[in-house]
Order: sequence, then structure tokens, then C-alpha cells
Amino acid sequence: MVADGLYPEYWEADVVLRDGSTGHLRPISPLDADAVQAFHMRQSQNSIYLRFFTYKASLSARELKRFTEVDHAGRVAFVVTRGQDIIGIGRYDRLDDPDEAEVAFNVSDAYQGRGLGSILLEHLAVAARENGIRRFTAEVLPENRKMITVFAEAGYEVDRRFDDGVVELTFNIDPTDKSRAVMEAREHRAEARSMQTLLAPSSVAVIGASRSWGSVGYSLLEHIVDGGFTGPVAGVNPEAFELNGMVAYGSIAEIPHPVDLAVIAVPYNQVLAVAGECGRAGVKGLLVATAGFADDDGEGLARQRALVHSARSYGMRVVGPASLGIINTDPAVRLNASMAPELPERGGLGLFSQSAAIGVMLHAAASRRAIGLSSALSAGNRADVSGNDAMQYWEDDPNTRAVALYLESIGNPRKFSRIARRLSRMKPVIVAKSDVMGLQLPPGHAVRTTQAPSGALDAMLRQSGVIRVETTEQLMDVAQIVVGQPVPGGTGVAVFSNSLALGKVLADAALAQELNVVRLNAHLDLDAGQSVALSALKTAFTEALADPEVHSLILTLIPVVGLSFEAILPVLQECGAAAAKPVVACFTGVLDPAAQLEGLRAARGTYSRRGDEPGDGDASVPCFASPGAAVSALGAVVRYSRWREREHGVFAQLDSVDEEGAAALLGSVLSDVRDVGLRRLDSGQLHELLDCYGINVLPSIPFDSADEAVEAADSLGWPVALKTVEENLRHRLDFGGVRLNIPDASGLRAGIEAMRAELRPFGSPGLEVQPMAPPGQACVIRAIEDPLLGPVVSFGMAGDAVNLLDDWAHGIPPLTTLDAADLLRTPRASRRLFGYQGLPPVDVPAIEDLLLRVALLKDRHPEIALLRFNPVLVSASGLAVLSAEISVGNPQQRTDSARRAMRD
Repeated sequence: MVADGLYPEYWEADVVLRDGSTGHLRPISPLDADAVQAFHMRQSQNSIYLRFFTYKASLSARELKRFTEVDHAGRVAFVVTRGQDIIGIGRYDRLDDPDEAEVAFNVSDAYQGRGLGSILLEHLAVAARENGIRRFTAEVLPENRKMITVFAEAGYEVDRRFDDGVVELTFNIDPTDKSRAVMEAREHRAEARSMQTLLAPSSVAVIGASRSWGSVGYSLLEHIVDGGFTGPVAGVNPEAFELNGMVAYGSIAEIPHPVDLAVIAVPYNQVLAVAGECGRAGVKGLLVATAGFADDDGEGLARQRALVHSARSYGMRVVGPASLGIINTDPAVRLNASMAPELPERGGLGLFSQSAAIGVMLHAAASRRAIGLSSALSAGNRADVSGNDAMQYWEDDPNTRAVALYLESIGNPRKFSRIARRLSRMKPVIVAKSDVMGLQLPPGHAVRTTQAPSGALDAMLRQSGVIRVETTEQLMDVAQIVVGQPVPGGTGVAVFSNSLALGKVLADAALAQELNVVRLNAHLDLDAGQSVALSALKTAFTEALADPEVHSLILTLIPVVGLSFEAILPVLQECGAAAAKPVVACFTGVLDPAAQLEGLRAARGTYSRRGDEPGDGDASVPCFASPGAAVSALGAVVRYSRWREREHGVFAQLDSVDEEGAAALLGSVLSDVRDVGLRRLDSGQLHELLDCYGINVLPSIPFDSADEAVEAADSLGWPVALKTVEENLRHRLDFGGVRLNIPDASGLRAGIEAMRAELRPFGSPGLEVQPMAPPGQACVIRAIEDPLLGPVVSFGMAGDAVNLLDDWAHGIPPLTTLDAADLLRTPRASRRLFGYQGLPPVDVPAIEDLLLRVALLKDRHPEIALLRFNPVLVSASGLAVLSAEISVGNPQQRTDSARRAMRD
């Protein structure tokens, strides 16, 4: 909850409007009085009437004071600005019922229809919930259809009542599945539209274009022109009259036609001024090729932030700085605003990279393997446009069949997970990432670093359905399969070879990749001449692919005299296409250094690098020089196929959940906390909080004397367990930290005396008694709030092995029912839960339900910095949480909250 009068700076956000442009949203302040008056006086009479139910030529001083002086708790107002002008205002005022507030909007006539009302409503709802408000009401004139539509399409259940000529709307503002889906859909459309302006601009200007051959400005302008860009191109250089055969302009303002994309290649100390000129000229997006924004002294990062702030204030998106460029091979666009010397081959792969060096590697690898691109974007320092934005665009792009991203840092993993999970259900998403991503940042990347346990980020990627690889080569291995072939429908594979040894090696490798070798033909006789061999291969391939148990085919050959590999490709491709199943070729043992054995090889004709049809379409076969690489790539694609075809579960509606009660409790605990330290909940607070989510912890009572222990045991019920309160010893029978099944008072007194003697070397920690739980398997559940990933839930089997062997499973809330099931089954030791070595299976639904409750608790309450249940004892019919610990703190604003906001 925001303290009265304290300006909540963290509510500020840059937002993307429906048309793809940006605006800055922030809480109102008394300094906005003149701007609010100017906004009001720009409005039409009709807009003023619809807002105030009467006409006001201007606002009085009293009204301005009331509108701009708010407490940011019971009265909240947001403004959206473009440059220095306010373009939208939204506010709520708490009513007599403290759970209810009246909400109202006013959007500039010039910006109506761009989704500002919806954005303001989303942000006001988040602020209201933070301040304990659960319902909004609004009074709207019947003719104000635009405003009624904003509420009706927000995804909330809206009650309408007509009274005295006014429509009164009332709705609960707690997020629902429908409201979240509506927000995500609007966010997707807006961000995809903003990327459309960058990747498919109608016009381009190169600022800093030079006549000096080899310079960045010269190369960028030349590549755009030579690539055949279909729109007008302008060069800007105040010291040149002519550039690349075109008239040069002294500034962006002199260009007579509108400019969608400005490519900036000026010295870094001029970039900010040039960005401002572009904004004033109405440019829609910037591509900043200039480096120099990652200085060790921190000034470069400050310049970078100032650049993004300036650009967004004018509604512009920014690619870069230090970007290698952007490419779009669509014949209707043909944009090569990059350092690549020619427009790449057209194809189905959308390619995203960050630093220029990695971008060069990826472009070279794609070219070497003849993998055509639909579009490519190098984000450079990733100051604004990110991989999340690119995925939003590629989701709707009909020219993109698969997406590949090389990520050196990630700024909003929860949003990445959400977008990637949705995109992966339609198109393969391949992600190459560094193993230290989130621990160390590339120069110029201003994102959070992670404190999450090792493996949490990988778990997030798996949960999202992406194909995770480690290197550029592995990325291209997978890419050439998913863009050149259909996705396999199962794990069954047919293996063909003309070498028994090679065939068996390949079959073993396939089994290691969890593929099912349905057919193995390692006795191909190809020595009877090319025509006979090709006919035999076609018959064998057709028969194998007709088998419903075969879902893909791998051919691996050593050289055959008189039979060229090029002659085999059309046969292989034709058979695969006829069966609509993927085929992969591996040609090994070739000594000719000029032989092209890797990549998408044309099965018919040759590639056309400037043609209108993608080069990696139906007439291409993914070829490999290494059998291991071929099988590994196919295995990754098959695992993706299994993920895509499986049920993904649902977000369960859990009973016995009181989110409001939990929020009130946490608010009271943190009401006087202003620092970044953590506060551990006492026993009463802990039980009250967990009760709000239907989680029960077996009670325990600490004591000082033996008499107190016996009294506690009488109240809890015999038999009891005697434990130390020392966290690292309380479950250790081997160190004397726990004694079980104590039946009576004499046994308890004797146990206390013996335990205190055994624990004396450990500092004589305190003791407690607890009722005995039914015997079962001991598990551990923990959850943290990570600066990078947000909430992370981890599960493992109790004992030293979980930490010594890192036998943890991790998940990123929100979790579906299937996510929880996967989380439970991922640790290697979790086999003990399912009847291992004659032990009875445990109550699996009970532990899955507990995991879902913990995930929901963490997802809804970022104030919970640390949660630990150790152990959770799971029996054949239920479970018991024997020990729980929760620490809370001031939450840093979590990325991907329930409001649309762009992150630096």
C-alpha cells in the first residue's frame, strides 16, 4: 500500500499504444496543473460534455487543485504524456465503501482510438488493488459509447444499471482469466504493430550517411539501396550534397515525405540530439548503429537511458544502440538496413540477436548453411526493443515458420515465458543462451541479475516449450530442420545407412535422444549404379515412411562410387513430402574440402537469393556432416513436438483461498518496513497467512523446561516428536536432532535429557515438541522472489542428496496443473514417490495440490521473499507440512505485473 502523499515512482511506465507508438504513463502531480488546463482546452466541446456532463470552457483553480493534488492511495490519477503534452488522464476516488472507488477517463481527441483508455484502466486497477480497493464504479452518459466499450471489453464482469439518464457500471477489478487474456491480446497487438513499423517501414532515412567508402553510414545507405528497398530512401548529411546518387538532406526535417524508420550512424555524442530531431519530425522508429553507450564509467549507460526516454517521449521505439541492423526479405519490403553486404536469402527463419559480434556469427552461419531468413533483428545493447517484441511480431508474420534467438541477457523472463509459450504452440522457438546469462551482463545491458538457484532459468525455458541449445552451431542444426521440414508427429524414427557399423551407432545415438528406432536398415546396397540405387532408395524410403509408427527418417551414408549425394536429395525429399514427415540426411567420410555437406541443400534446382519464393521451402533437405549433430538436432525437434502435442494443463481454481486476507496480513506486517531487509513471520503470522491459501502446518510448541514440554505434548496429543529448533539439525536422526514416537511423559523427559546432552557440542539449541504425522516420504518445497525471474518454486526430496547432487526441480509461477505434475516428477529421487523398491506410492494429488497453492501464493504476493517447507511428509493418503518458514520484505516491482509496461 502506498503511504499517503508519497509519490509512487515505481508506478511510472512507458506504454505501447494500439498504433505501435509509445507514451509515458505516470502519477499526476501538482506541477501538472498548467498541462491539465492545456489538455482540457484542446478538447472538443463534445468530449468535455461527455466527461463532465456539462460544458466547461476551462477548469477553475479549485478544480485544478483537486484534480492534480492526490494522496496516491484513496485518490489516484495517472496521466499519459507525449513529449510535454498530456494526451490522456485517468483517475479513481475511493467511495464511502473502502473497497469501492469511482473511476473516470479523459482521452485527447487527437489520440482517441489508440487504446489509451484500456491502458489507463489496467494501471488504475493495479494501483487500486495495491491500496485495498476491489471494485470500480463509473457513471457514463449513454452516448459515450467509446468509454462504455472500454469497460465492456476489459474482461471484467460488468454490471450495468440505468438511472436518471446515466449508465452506472460496477465491476470487480481482481484479475480473472478473461481479463488477463484481454490484456495480453491488446499488448500483443500493440507491440506487434510497433515492430511492424520497424521491420516493414514505408520509408527510411539514414542519418550520418557518408560518402566515405567503408564507413558505417556509407555501408548502411548502400545496403538499403542495393537491397532493393521498395519505399523511398533518404540520406541525411549536412556536409554532403549527394549520397549514393541521391540528393542529400541537411537534416531529417528537410525530407519532404514522412519517415517511418531513421537509421542513425552519427558519433555517440550527437545521437541524443538527432533522436530529438527525429521525434519532432514525426519519425516512428529509430535504428541506432552507433556504439559508445557502454562506457565503464557509467556515463554511457546514462546516455543510453536518456536516449530511450527521449525516443519514447515522442512515441518512437529504439533498436540498439550498437545494433548490427534489421533485415526483412519480404518482396514487398526488401529491407537490408544492416552491415550485411547483401540481402540474405529469403526463407522462413526469424532471427534475433543482441550484440553485433553474435549477430555476425549468426548471419554467417545461416548463410553458410543456406538457411533463408524471413527477417532478422540485432538489438545491440537491447536498450528498448527486445526478443519479446520480436516474438510478438513473428507470431503473426506469415513469412516466419520458426524463430531463433541468441540471448546474452534477458530483461523480463516472465513476459518472455508467457509470449514464448503462446508462440511455441504455433511455431518452433529456438533459444541459444549463455550458461551465465543473468549472472554476468554484456556491456550496455541494463537488466537485473539473478539470485535464483542453478537450473531455474533452464526450467523456465522448458516450461515455455522453447528448444534450448547452447551454441550457434546447435541453433542452426535445429533451425535447418524446423524451417525445411514438417514437425514430426512422434518419436518413431527409421534409420538408413550403407554401413552396418554407422547405422548401429546412429541407432544408439537416437535411443540416447529418447527416439524410438522403429526401423533400422543398415544394409543398403548402392553399388549397382545410380539409376538402380535411386529406385531402390525410393522404394525403401516410401515403405518406411508409410509405417504409422515411423514419424521421421534419418539417412546416413559413406561415399559410394558412381552415386552422388546430390542425386539422392530429390528422392529423399520427394518421399518425405509425400508422407508429410521430416527427413534428414547425413553424409560423412567425404574428403573433398570443397564439398558442402551441412545446411539446407536444394533437392530440385538451385537457390535464388533474390527470388520471391523462400529458398528453404519444400525443395530443401537438412544435411549434416556429423551423425551425432543430426540425431541431436532431430531429438530436440521431437521433444518440442511432444511438448506441443501434449495437454498443457489449466490454471486450477483452488478452493479455500483468501487472497485479500493474505494481502491485508502482509500489508500490516510490512506497514513500518522501509528498508530492504527481510522480516521473518512469527508462528501466528505464518499460520494465519498459510491458512489463507488452504495450507496447514503441523503445530509445534517450543519449551524451556521438561514440565512445559509435557504440558505441550498433552495439548497436542500423544505420541509426539521431540526436535531441536536448529534448522540444520531438526531433521537429522544421525546427529540426535530429532526423536520420534515418544508415547508418554516419562519417555519425553528422558528424551529431553538425552537430546540436550547430544546437542551440547552444537551450542545447546532450543527444543520443541510436535504431534507425530503418518509415516511417508519426506520432500522439500521452497520459493523465492528473484530480482530477474520473479517468483521461483523449487521441489526436491528431503535429505543431503537434494543439495549435494543439485536434485531440484524448478518452476516459474503461474503454474498449470501439468506444470505442477512435471515439477513433482523431475527430480531423479522423486521415483520414491511412485512405489520405488516395494514402497507404497504416496498421495500424488495431495503434493501436486500443495505445489499449486505455493505457486499461487508466490505469484500473488511478491512480498514473500523466501518460503521453505522442510520437510513435507507425504503418506499414502495425505500429507503434513512439519516445518515452515516465511520471510517477507518490500517487494521490488516485479516485471510482467498485471499492467502493460515497457522495461528498460
